[in-house]
Amino acid sequence: MADEKQQSGQELPQDQQGSTMERRSSGKVKRLATLLTGLVECMCFAGVIFGWASLVYVLKDLNYFENLCVSAAANQTGNVTDCSAQDEQFSLIFTIGSFMNNFMTFPTGYIFDRFGTMAARLLAISAYTSGTLLIAFSSAATAIMLFPALSFLSIGGILLILTNMQVGNLFGKHRSTIITLYNGAFDSSSAVFLVIKLLYEQGLSLRTMFLFISACSAWHLIRTFFLMPRSHIPYPLPPGYTYGVSFQRKSRSYRTYDEQCYPKVLDEGEAQDLDNPLADSAFKEENATIKVIGGKGDTETAPNIKEPAVLSFWSCVFSKLFFWHLVWLSVMQLRHYLFIGTLNPMLTQLAAGDSALVSSYTNAFAFTQLCGVLCAPWNGLILDRHKRGRKKEEKFQGVPDSLADLRSCVLSLAITVLQCVVFSICASIPVLPVQYATFILQVLSRSFLYGGNAAFLAIAFPLEHFGKLYGLVMGLSAVVSLLQYPCFSLIKGPLQGDPFYVNIGFIVFTLLAFVNPLMVWWECKRRSKEQHSTLSPA
Repeated sequence: MADEKQQSGQELPQDQQGSTMERRSSGKVKRLATLLTGLVECMCFAGVIFGWASLVYVLKDLNYFENLCVSAAANQTGNVTDCSAQDEQFSLIFTIGSFMNNFMTFPTGYIFDRFGTMAARLLAISAYTSGTLLIAFSSAATAIMLFPALSFLSIGGILLILTNMQVGNLFGKHRSTIITLYNGAFDSSSAVFLVIKLLYEQGLSLRTMFLFISACSAWHLIRTFFLMPRSHIPYPLPPGYTYGVSFQRKSRSYRTYDEQCYPKVLDEGEAQDLDNPLADSAFKEENATIKVIGGKGDTETAPNIKEPAVLSFWSCVFSKLFFWHLVWLSVMQLRHYLFIGTLNPMLTQLAAGDSALVSSYTNAFAFTQLCGVLCAPWNGLILDRHKRGRKKEEKFQGVPDSLADLRSCVLSLAITVLQCVVFSICASIPVLPVQYATFILQVLSRSFLYGGNAAFLAIAFPLEHFGKLYGLVMGLSAVVSLLQYPCFSLIKGPLQGDPFYVNIGFIVFTLLAFVNPLMVWWECKRRSKEQHSTLSPA
């Protein structure tokens, strides 16, 4: 009887089959449009504050905080201008902005988890537009407006990347690659300030450029309503899943080919609005057996395999995995923030005050940031390919997909730390041409850092806690990132502008991050032993 029902469910009239094919085709086009527009959004808007060195060059030329520069005698031969206080003010603005970029991720992550994508994106667009307008209408006399402006840009940008990372759920086995691709695009968006610098040198005003960026908020709104879900994109993706504003209302009696082929997976009532959080939870409950047996999206039967029970949010927070991952992120992020915040004065010192040379190296740094979108997917490919290789070996042994996912992270985490150590070594060499290599290593390390962070949290912990955990780890790491300002003051003060000893200290400090991949490896080994003991006969 069940076979007859399933067979009758698959035999559709010709017109319904044609309609189903059209729906599938339009669904693929919509998903591709979501992917590409999300990539553009992350690359052109989300992480622009990290191109701060390029914008500082423009702001100095516009005499922002010029009143902090003082004249100082130089060996009785003339006067030189000491602008260290001006540099400190610009460094403080970036310190606060980068702090807000991370610290506000926790409350905004809660908003994303609790109220959904649309609410989070509307908040992001409002904050981002406020920041661009503040810069557009600022001047040397009102330079203090840069403090709230950069903070608003940070909050808006991090919310844009947070809501976009779920797009990876639309593409199944390529999920980690897309998450890291978007984080790479986030890194590449720092080149936007380079474009502003180059256009400024061609005669375009700072106000005109930031007003144009403000006007782009209309595009963000269109994408929010038509190419993003109202709540969240589930994973694994249920059959017949739709999102965004649709002008066609679905009949209660009509069911697509996918839904008729999988009547137990997607019931008729659940197909009505999968953007609804209640529908999401209903789908998850209905497919609990599938998730437990086959892991993420795998429906093969394996009656002896048991996934670990879903952890509570606070159990995740107080776990060793979360703590050492926090250390891993905080140490390397602080290193990157200090490098970006002190880049302009460091180049000025190494170039002996030659503004043309400083401009050339600043442009080179900004151009290398464009490569972030090309570098980050390598990390995702390492995760996805390593995972598939492990699954071929381990599925035969009865190991669940979640363990294969976690084990694939070990290599990625270790490579990221190694890159940061090599980058720190190059940054410690006080030779100007060596900084070209430093720029390349910095963008490679940073791309792996943020893409790997998001992918690890999505793999190691339950998806229902992703927004909160991502926000919390970024927020706590932001507190550590505040140390960049005292480090900058130490360089400018007692060390008399020489960052060599601070750089050496950071090389040693970065080695602490190697503990994280070791902890993940140890956790995988422990879970594997538990799994084998469960599968072995008593």
